[in-house]
Amino acid sequence: MIIREIQQKDNAQIAEVIRAIFHELDAPKIGTAYADPILDTLFEVYQSPRSNYYVVEKDGKVVGGCGIAPLENEAISVCELQKMYFAPEIRGSGYAEKIIQNCLEFAKAQNFELCYLETLSFMTTAQKLYQRIGFENLSAPMGNTGHNSCQVWMIKHL
Repeated sequence: MIIREIQQKDNAQIAEVIRAIFHELDAPKIGTAYADPILDTLFEVYQSPRSNYYVVEKDGKVVGGCGIAPLENEAISVCELQKMYFAPEIRGSGYAEKIIQNCLEFAKAQNFELCYLETLSFMTTAQKLYQRIGFENLSAPMGNTGHNSCQVWMIKHL
């Protein structure tokens, strides 16, 4: 498996991975990444300044990904870890932590000082990973992600 920057040819595959996870977990579709109008054009979205999206490729197929971008409606020093999803076949392989590290290194190079994320409350395995990496819980959301179904908000000083 390899981690690499997203390419335009990956759009449909990563969108499929993300949507499949919401169905697998019977997660809310409204107020989450599932309903994001940009979900089918992640390559184009992450061409914006100070933004990047990484995918995990296994045997020529995209099986997961994670992005980093400025947090909308927040200080220029705050970025957001976004759309981290992995197909069941690679969960527990260590690639989530590796891809997050790629994102955080990119964020530091872009002079971000804080990294924000939000997730669903039942995604406890992901939350444990975030905490191990140094993210701390917040009592309220930051910025304007439009993900009003997410009840867990976390921050990390870079």
